[in-house]
Amino acid sequence: MGNALWLIARRSFAEGWLRLAATLLVALGSIALIAGSLQFALRAQEAVSGSDASEYFRADVLVQGGTVDLDDPYAPSNGRIRMDRIAARPGVAAVAGDATVTVTAARPDGRAITASAEGRTLLRPWVPDPRLNPYRLEAGRSPTVEGEVAIVRHMSRAGKVKVGDTLTLTLPRQTQRVRISGIVSVQDRDAVASGDLVLAPPETVRRVAMLTPGTWQSVWVKAEPGVPAERLRGDLARALGGAATVRTAESVRRAQSAAAEGEGASIAGVIGMLASVAIFVGLFVVANTFGTLVRQRTRRLALLGAIGATPRQIRRLIRLEALVLGGVASAGGVAAGYPVSALITRLFARDGFDVSAAGAQFGWVALAVPAAAGILVTQAAAWRAARRAAGVSPVQALRSTVTETPERRWPRLLGTFAIFAGAGFWWAVAVAVRVGDPPGPDRTFGVSLMVVFGALFAVTGLAVLTPLFVRPLGGLVGRFGTLVGGETGRLAHATITRSPRRVSSAASSLMLGVALVASVALVTMSVHDRFRDAGREVIAAEHAITSTARTAEGAPAPLARDVAALAAGTPGVTRATALTQTEVKLVSPPSNRLEPDEEPEPFYFLVSGAEQAGLRDVLRLGGRPPALRPGQIALSSTVVKERGLRRGQEIVVRGAQGRVALTVAAVYHDPSHLFAEQALAAPATMDRLDANAATQAVLVRGGSPEDLKRAVAGVPGVRVLDRDAYVDAASSSLTRPLRATYSFVGMALLLALFGMATTVSMSVTERTREFGLLGAVGTTMRQIRSIVRWEAATVVVLGTILGLAIAMGTLTLLHVTTGSSFLRPDPPWWLFPLLAAGAATATLATSALPARRAAAIPVLEAAKAE
Repeated sequence: MGNALWLIARRSFAEGWLRLAATLLVALGSIALIAGSLQFALRAQEAVSGSDASEYFRADVLVQGGTVDLDDPYAPSNGRIRMDRIAARPGVAAVAGDATVTVTAARPDGRAITASAEGRTLLRPWVPDPRLNPYRLEAGRSPTVEGEVAIVRHMSRAGKVKVGDTLTLTLPRQTQRVRISGIVSVQDRDAVASGDLVLAPPETVRRVAMLTPGTWQSVWVKAEPGVPAERLRGDLARALGGAATVRTAESVRRAQSAAAEGEGASIAGVIGMLASVAIFVGLFVVANTFGTLVRQRTRRLALLGAIGATPRQIRRLIRLEALVLGGVASAGGVAAGYPVSALITRLFARDGFDVSAAGAQFGWVALAVPAAAGILVTQAAAWRAARRAAGVSPVQALRSTVTETPERRWPRLLGTFAIFAGAGFWWAVAVAVRVGDPPGPDRTFGVSLMVVFGALFAVTGLAVLTPLFVRPLGGLVGRFGTLVGGETGRLAHATITRSPRRVSSAASSLMLGVALVASVALVTMSVHDRFRDAGREVIAAEHAITSTARTAEGAPAPLARDVAALAAGTPGVTRATALTQTEVKLVSPPSNRLEPDEEPEPFYFLVSGAEQAGLRDVLRLGGRPPALRPGQIALSSTVVKERGLRRGQEIVVRGAQGRVALTVAAVYHDPSHLFAEQALAAPATMDRLDANAATQAVLVRGGSPEDLKRAVAGVPGVRVLDRDAYVDAASSSLTRPLRATYSFVGMALLLALFGMATTVSMSVTERTREFGLLGAVGTTMRQIRSIVRWEAATVVVLGTILGLAIAMGTLTLLHVTTGSSFLRPDPPWWLFPLLAAGAATATLATSALPARRAAAIPVLEAAKAE
C-alpha cells in the first residue's frame, strides 16, 4: 500500500498543483520571513560582539594616565601621561601616544556615516612605528599632514567614499573638512570593537583632545624581546606609582571582548524578540493555509476511504504531502531569507543601526532552524488536518456539498483555556518586572515585550475560538442579508453556518493583519502625541539649531560648540543656550536597596549642561530648579527615587575628567525626557566632568529662522528647526525601538494578507461544484457573487472586531503595566473606521476574482469538480 500511497500523492500533486502552488508560496514566504529575521538577529550579534579586532593587538602593555573606570572598558582615562617617561624605562622597545575624541563624520553630500552597530566614530592618532601599528592599508597611504585622515574599511563601504574624497568632521568645539588619504583594516576586520576609527596625524589628535605637548591620554608599549608583558606591567606600575593605571594589552582586549559579547547578546535578544512577531505570523499563516488545503479535499479523502483506504493510510498520505511541501518550502525559504535579511539590514541602517560590518551568516542556526521550523509547522498543521480527514465518512463523498462534521466544544474550549493561561503567565511576568525594576526606559521596554508575548498567545487563543463565533455572527449577517437581498441572503446564511471552520480560517488571517496594523498605529500615535505635548510643555525656545547627521541611536548628532556663538550674534536673538551632555558614573553613595551580600551594579546617568542665566527663557522644567552654581547638580525625581538621594546631599560621580564631588541642589522633572532627563549642571561643572561634552543642540529665543540660517550657513551639516520639528528630531532616539518594529511588522502584514488572500481564494475554489449546481437550478452569476460577498462581509466583521479588540487590549495592558503616559489607549475617532474600511477592501478584493471565476464555470464542468 506504500507504493499506492505514493502514486495517490503524485496524482494529488499533479491535479491540484494550483492549490499546492499557492500553499507553497505562502509557506515559502513564511519561512523566508523566519529565516530573514533570524539571519538579521545573528548579523546584529556578530556586528556588535563578533568583531574580535582590537587596535591593541600589537601592544603588550597599556599605560593610561590617572585612573580608569574598570566597569567600562572603552572609557578614556581621567589623567595624562608623558610619553618620554615610558620610553626611557628598561624593557621598553617602542611606545606610541594615544587619545580618543568622539566625532561625527559626514560624506561630501552632508549625509552622516553611521558607525558600525551601536558603536562610535572615534578620532585617534595614526601610529607611525610598525612594531605597534595595528592598521593595514587597504588603499592609499597613511595621513602625514594636517587635514589628512585614514578611515576604517567599514566607513568606506557604509559611506561610499574612497581615497581622495572629502569628509566633514564635527569635533567637540569646531567643524573641520579633511581628505581621505587611506583606507585601513584591523586584523582583516572592517571595524574594531568600539566602532569606527578616523586616524589623523598624532599632533592633530593631540590638539583636538586639548592635550599639552608631549602628553597623551594613554601610551601603548611594546616590550623588548624576551620581556614578558606581565613583568613589564609590574615594573612600569611600580615606577609610575599612582600617576597612571598600567594594564597588559591582553587584559584590555579581554575586557572589551567580554563587554562586546554581552552587548551583542543583548542586542540580538532585543532584535530576536522583535523578530518573534514576524516569526509568529509566519508559523500562524503556514498552519492556517495548510489546514485549509486539506479541508477542501474532504471529498477526495472520503472517496479513498470508500474504496478501502484505512484512516491510518489517509493520515500517512497527508503527512507525506506535508513533508514534501514543507521540504520544498524550507529550502526555498532559507534561500529567500538572505535577500529578506539584506532588506531589513538596509532599513535599519537608514535609521542609524548599521550591521553591514557583519557578513551573511551560514552557520547551522541560520540554515537549520528556519528549515526545521518549516517542516515542523507543516507537519503540525497536517497532524490535526489528518485526524479530521481520517474521520470523514465515505458517505460524504456522495454529497453535492460538504458540510463540516459537528465537533464537541469542550476540547476547543479546553485548548483555548490553556493558551490563555500562557498569555496570563507572560502578563504576570510583566507585572513582576514592573514591581521589581526601577522606573526608566529599560523597565518600560521589558514590560512591553512581556505584554507583546502575552498578546501573541491571546491571538492564538482567539484563532482557536473563532469557529464558535461564526455561527451566531453568520446568523446576524444572514438575517441582514435576507432583508437586503432576499433569497440570496438566505443562501449566504446557509453557506456561512454550514462551514464555520472555512470562514474562521480567513477571519483568523484578517484578525492577525488588523491586530498588527492597529497595534502599531495605536502605539505610534500615542507615543508621538505624548512627545509632542510634553515637548511643547518644556521647550520655551522658538528655534533649535541641530545637526543634520544622526547618532547610532537615531538622535541628532552632536554639534560643534562654536555654533552657539554664531547664533548669539544673530540680530534679534535674546538668548542662545548650548545644551551639552555627558555620561557619568555614580561612585557614592551606594544604593540603599542592596541586600547584605549583593554586589552593587554600576549606575550611569546622563548630565545635561546649560547656561543657568536665562535658562527659563529656553526650558520650562518641572519643579523650577534654581540657577545652579559650579559644584552643584540638579537631579531628576526618577534618579532621586531610584538611588534614594535627597536635596542637599553630597555625591561623587566619575566623568571623563575623573571623580568630581557635587551637591544635589534641586530635584526637578523633565516630562518630555528630551532635554535634561536625568541631571542638570552649569557649564563650569560640565567642564569639570567632561571638557569635550557633546553639544546636542543650541536653543534660541528670538530672531528669525532666515537670519539664523544665514548665521550658520558656513557650518556644514547644521539646520535650524522650529520647536515642534526639534521635538520630533530629538525624540528619534527614544522612538527607535518602535521604528525598529516597522520593517518586521510590515513584512509580517504582507504575509498575513497574502495568507488571507490564499485562504479566501482556496475556500471559494473549494465550492466550485456547489456554485455550479446553484447555477443549474437557476441562480444567476450576480447572485453567486453576492453570496461570496456576504460571506466576505462575515470575515470582515469577525476579523476586524477581534483584531481591534486585541490591539486595544494590548495597548490598555501596556498602559496599566508600564504606567507610562506615553502609552495611552486614546485612539482618534477616525482610526477604527479607517481600519475597518481597509479590512473590507482587502477581503473583498481577494474574493472578487475567485468568485467571478467560479460563477462562470459551466454546470457540467462544475459537477465534475472536487
